[in-house]
Amino acid sequence: MKKHLIIGSSGRMYQPNKGEYLFADDIALEDVEATYPVGELEGNAVSVKIIRRGAPIPYEKAELRPLLATSRNEQEYLVLSRATQLITWHNEHRFCGRCGAKMHHHAEDLAKHCGQCDLVQYPRISPCVIVLVVDGDRCLLARSPRFPPGRFSTLAGFIEAGETAEAAVHREIKEEVGIDVKNVRYARSQSWPFPHSLMLGFYADYAGGELKPDGIEIEEAHWYTRDTLPDLPPSFAISYALIEPFIKGEPV
Repeated sequence: MKKHLIIGSSGRMYQPNKGEYLFADDIALEDVEATYPVGELEGNAVSVKIIRRGAPIPYEKAELRPLLATSRNEQEYLVLSRATQLITWHNEHRFCGRCGAKMHHHAEDLAKHCGQCDLVQYPRISPCVIVLVVDGDRCLLARSPRFPPGRFSTLAGFIEAGETAEAAVHREIKEEVGIDVKNVRYARSQSWPFPHSLMLGFYADYAGGELKPDGIEIEEAHWYTRDTLPDLPPSFAISYALIEPFIKGEPV
């Protein structure tokens, strides 16, 4: 089996050529701090090699969104997602969150271990809900101030401590746009490496209330039919995957 590498440092991924991110396995770089396996592509093993912070790297920083947008298949998307999340985790957990001592690689697990207080820190995963609310032949799409001009998407938010995913759906929608929903049903999930989320996708039916965007997370929210849809998220995003069946008139 051939091997390929992805290079990361200081929380960022690097590329040998614009639009490319895979390196040959014989690349020679000094100051390597860690190497983590991240999966396979077309039968070839792929690992991420992380270079010490501040060390010179003769490559350009990669932009993750364009790389994900041009992923050839789901496997490539997963490899990129896992790699960038491990790069972020390695960069943000160099020291123990309990005592402040330097963290070291765990002897057996994909984790970091503090030799001073014995804390074990695994890669962080932040669960979120993302929801398409439907009401007959219309769906609810909203706009965040962070979106490109004209872009609308599904509603989303982080799951709070002690909360179920379904409860988070009800709470987030009520907080962000002021309406109630019912018949919450799971659809699919997607690793979302911005920087370390796991998106849990749901559908929900409108149950009542008037749309009132909170003005902070959501600046606009409207009901749309299949013939009046605005600019939508990119095709690689789970938000688009939730909207696509509605566009096609399929049951959701």
